[in-house]
Amino acid sequence: MTTSTETPAAGMTRLPAAGTTRGDRFWSKVAGGDYTSCWEWTAYRCANGYGRFSVGGRQGRMEGAHRVAYEQLIGDIPEGLELDHLCRNRACVNPWHLEPVTHAVNSRRSDAGRVNAARQRAITECPQGHEYSPENTAYRRDGRRRCKECDRASSRQRYLADPEKGREIARRYRARKAAA
Repeated sequence: MTTSTETPAAGMTRLPAAGTTRGDRFWSKVAGGDYTSCWEWTAYRCANGYGRFSVGGRQGRMEGAHRVAYEQLIGDIPEGLELDHLCRNRACVNPWHLEPVTHAVNSRRSDAGRVNAARQRAITECPQGHEYSPENTAYRRDGRRRCKECDRASSRQRYLADPEKGREIARRYRARKAAA
């Protein structure tokens, strides 16, 4: 085993040779070339494209194939970190294409944030059909949009359900505003 993810172990330029029963089973499901190219997982992949490998026999658990490859050839994945595919190929199990990083770094590097932001910008109406215009849009602390018309309708519903509680909330709000 090597301790560096920069280059493979001395003399290792291709997929590792099968040596153990688990290793035989695992590496028989990998198609690849040298350490610079992707080693494609040819067995089961889940819906999001990551290869899965059964660890622990018939009653075992499924684990990410890229994680198994990394642990076999590089070593343990550090606590609190996850593996980022530097090649952006989720089916790749080449450990030299994987880097242990925090979830925040992995998320920042991914395309998911950009895709989700574009999808959200394309939505021009709230689920009830009110337009997201500058006059009718407020933003939560976390940056998500909310519809002011729906907020007003929700407040009206709460007030009608318990008018006394609504008046008390309004009194406290006015007092807080006057003190500020």
